[in-house]
Amino acid sequence: MTEKKRTIIQAASELFASDGYTATSTNKIAKKAGVSEGLVFRHFATKEGLLEVILKEGEQRVKSFYSDIVFESDPKNVLKKTINLPFQLSEEDIEFMKLQVKLAWELNKKEVVNLEPLRLKLGVAFKKLGFQNPELETDTLFYLIDGINAAILQGSLKDADSLKSFLINKYLDNTE
Repeated sequence: MTEKKRTIIQAASELFASDGYTATSTNKIAKKAGVSEGLVFRHFATKEGLLEVILKEGEQRVKSFYSDIVFESDPKNVLKKTINLPFQLSEEDIEFMKLQVKLAWELNKKEVVNLEPLRLKLGVAFKKLGFQNPELETDTLFYLIDGINAAILQGSLKDADSLKSFLINKYLDNTE
């Protein structure tokens, strides 16, 4: 990928995150990237084409966040890694996740990225660990993690270490 193309993607990502996809024109993207609008169209053909590239990159990046969990064989480690996941996000990851959430809401998509492999892996882990209702436990932990992610993205999460310890204690200390 050329440096100009990467600059356009970065500018578009920042503008989509701050102003929204609909309110961001290709002209505005070009100005922020320091390129001509024609170059934006040459690389991506349309604003929708640019969005598609950003969404595909987003999907790959989110998959990289949880791929280690999906390939984990120890069910306790699956739960531990899943619980730890939102607490390990860097500032760059948080900004990236804000963009993903904003695009999901604006584009009226349930999920911009397919998290089903992670959900399936959690279900298998809960089954292997002998939880009475693995499907409900999967949904519960999934929604807890989603809520924690939302609090992190909003900057409203309080006492992250205690919350993480509580969840690890709740799900792992009772599986002996």
